[in-house]
Amino acid sequence: MKIPITIPFIGDEERKAILDPLESGWVVQGPQVAEFEQLFSEFTGGTYAIATTSCTTAIHLALVAMGVGYGDEVILPSFTFVATANAVEYTGAIPVFCDIDLRTFNLDVHQIEKKITQKTKAIIPVHLFGLSAEMKPLMEIAKKYRLRVIEDAACGFGSYYYGTHVGNFGEAGCFSFHPRKAITTGEGGMILTGDQNLMVLFKSLRDHGASKSDLNRHIDRGGSLLPEFNRLGFNYRLTDIQGALGVAQMKSAKKIIEARKARAERYHLMLKNELWLKIPECPVGSIHSYQSYVCLVKPKGSFFEFGQPNAETVSLLNRKRNQLMEHITEKGIAIRQGTHAVHNLGYYRNKYHLKPEDFINSWIAERWSITLPLYVQMTDDEQDLVVRELKKCAALLEF
Repeated sequence: MKIPITIPFIGDEERKAILDPLESGWVVQGPQVAEFEQLFSEFTGGTYAIATTSCTTAIHLALVAMGVGYGDEVILPSFTFVATANAVEYTGAIPVFCDIDLRTFNLDVHQIEKKITQKTKAIIPVHLFGLSAEMKPLMEIAKKYRLRVIEDAACGFGSYYYGTHVGNFGEAGCFSFHPRKAITTGEGGMILTGDQNLMVLFKSLRDHGASKSDLNRHIDRGGSLLPEFNRLGFNYRLTDIQGALGVAQMKSAKKIIEARKARAERYHLMLKNELWLKIPECPVGSIHSYQSYVCLVKPKGSFFEFGQPNAETVSLLNRKRNQLMEHITEKGIAIRQGTHAVHNLGYYRNKYHLKPEDFINSWIAERWSITLPLYVQMTDDEQDLVVRELKKCAALLEF
């Protein structure tokens, strides 16, 4: 593949960093993880940061810590990566899907209240592709109905909503360090919280429910004694090898985010006049970090002038979208759909008896979205090639 969908930004600093825990012999969760947590907290403005093995396990921990369990309902967008819904399923709670706003790909806040029942316990807004969900009205709804808010900020590192970094609005904000994210530890996650009691609980739950971490046992007197285990926990600990990589990545974080935003802006300039393509929007008050550059193929003209499309229209344009992606791939350029309409995946469709059109905007987003390559090391020539081939294929297919 000439041009991949993304490439992690890994330099000499990262290569050197992962040798430190190997040489010290401290490879499990320890001082490197603690430093990574501190740097992440400082960058995002969060009070406490707790590292985990993934964003999925971070969301799971947050749900468990907030008492979400069997028979409870949790509202979340139907257009998101499957892990958001899976974390709810792990607790025995019921994921209640809500449709999205096609302008932003995020939860349509105007549809939330009609999803709330006596069983509703929490809302999980997703800051998809690096754009913040509409947190002000969402938090007002949560307060009105006394609901917990857990932000799925897997894509949200470097994203802001009216001056506040995402992950700091709800009681917990959960981040991902998968290689497709802006910074990476291979696999890994982080929880932000401003609640000291939750912070203590998160640290215990990620470590089998232990009353004290291995690092604290090593530092404190009486470390030869095993800790107490007074609650059921999980093994969701980040290793110090990953922590060291995270520390090195944080030192380049600002440069990484700014480079991604600059590439996105360049795409904007080159694609803004393509009537068949809806490029990403960034509403007033938001700073988009562009974890991914996701567009929609669409009928020509104003995006909403065609009204609500029927299943035949969705499927017709989906076939053309798929042909476009095949053509681009044949040119050596990686291209992907945005993400899933989770309600249309086999497990959720079958378990909850859902149909694609039940959440029509999510279905459209799944069937019409395309993700263009974007990474820090991308050159102007590479980006020019992506746009040139995209326009050429669109003309060939008569979009």
